[in-house]
Amino acid sequence: MWYFRFLLFPILALLAMTSHRAEAASKPNVVMIISDDHAWTDYGFMGHQIVKTPNLDRLAAESLTFKRAYVPASLCCPSLASIITGKYPYQHRVTSNDPPLPEGMKPAEFAKSQGFKDGREIYNRYMDAEKTLPRQLVANGYLALQTGKWWQGEYTRGGFTHGMTKGGRHGDEGLDIGRKTMQPIYDFIGEARKAEKPFFVWYAPLLPHDPHTPPQRILDKYKDKTPSIHIAKYWAMVDFFDETVGELLGHLDKEGLTKDTIVVYVTDNGWIQSPDNPKYAPRSKQSQYDGGLRTPLMVRWPAKVAPLMSDTVVSSLDIYPTLLKACGVEVPEGMPGVDLLDAKAVEARKAVFGDCYTHNSKDLANPAASLRWRYVIEDNWKLIVPHPANEPGPVELYNLEDDPMENSDKAASEPDRVKAMTAKLDAWWKP
Repeated sequence: MWYFRFLLFPILALLAMTSHRAEAASKPNVVMIISDDHAWTDYGFMGHQIVKTPNLDRLAAESLTFKRAYVPASLCCPSLASIITGKYPYQHRVTSNDPPLPEGMKPAEFAKSQGFKDGREIYNRYMDAEKTLPRQLVANGYLALQTGKWWQGEYTRGGFTHGMTKGGRHGDEGLDIGRKTMQPIYDFIGEARKAEKPFFVWYAPLLPHDPHTPPQRILDKYKDKTPSIHIAKYWAMVDFFDETVGELLGHLDKEGLTKDTIVVYVTDNGWIQSPDNPKYAPRSKQSQYDGGLRTPLMVRWPAKVAPLMSDTVVSSLDIYPTLLKACGVEVPEGMPGVDLLDAKAVEARKAVFGDCYTHNSKDLANPAASLRWRYVIEDNWKLIVPHPANEPGPVELYNLEDDPMENSDKAASEPDRVKAMTAKLDAWWKP
């Protein structure tokens, strides 16, 4: 009898190993690419005549690509928090980039204070409590890597098993990714393959985000195409970012991983470059307009998803349920997003919402205290409602089909539409 048991143990171990390998092989890998401060117009496939984005153009052509996607907030920290939690800022409560600024204190001084650290820690604890995308995937057998922008403390606080950020304000060592190296991603993919586990990669480089310091060889392509050196540098940074996307996609090709890897692309918020200085122009980052809120959104999965260009309006919050379902993970109840791979669900949704906030929070425990605008997009109409405490001003209404740059406010001439859309906005969330 002991002889048969002796033979049985290695057989059972082999069966367990085979089962483990089959399970890992059945789950798709996931790579998330999140550009930073990147206008929705600044891609070749979106119609830009000067900026060169061949790798993003290729990705868009190979993906289910939504040309009209929106982030809920036009500010980095809350937008990224919404992508990873699948919730609106008012729900996850990470509404702003930084804690409340004490009266009379300069931002640079405040950033070195204990009060600043304590405030950021409150936001970090909000993230600790969330069922983040990596946290849900790791609980179902994945390894997860953080690189690039990450605001909520050390990478493990988002549910990642691996990462670069040690806890700095918006990424510290993680910000080397893309700008200096791609190797941490390649090493992680190799480690996951050796462990025979599916992987999740969060690639959120500080690109094309300032400082706009592109390689000279890329800047040389653009400096004679505009009288503004600031615009030339921004365009070159978009091109630089595109190069890194090509390197990442090329690595997947080289390793034979493309077919069974889901690649998702989105940007955290928009940017319109000022021609006169290195800063952003109005109506972009931190604004209520499409220059800060709109982004293309791509889902590439060669094994399962047919390429298609869509003008249907979607939200960055949709990434969360889309990826969980694709990876065979149950989506928590009450999530506001829809599965982008479910065409009927996407078509059935009639409106997309968002909530924009002050750069520094007014009250870390009360999202409404920092609110600037709420918005709703229904068909081709966009309604913007300011929050009087922080943004006294009129309601705005735009027809995005006829007026994609939002130059002609139709609120005064469409009172019935304003009333109906306001009711829909209030039914979503009325602070």
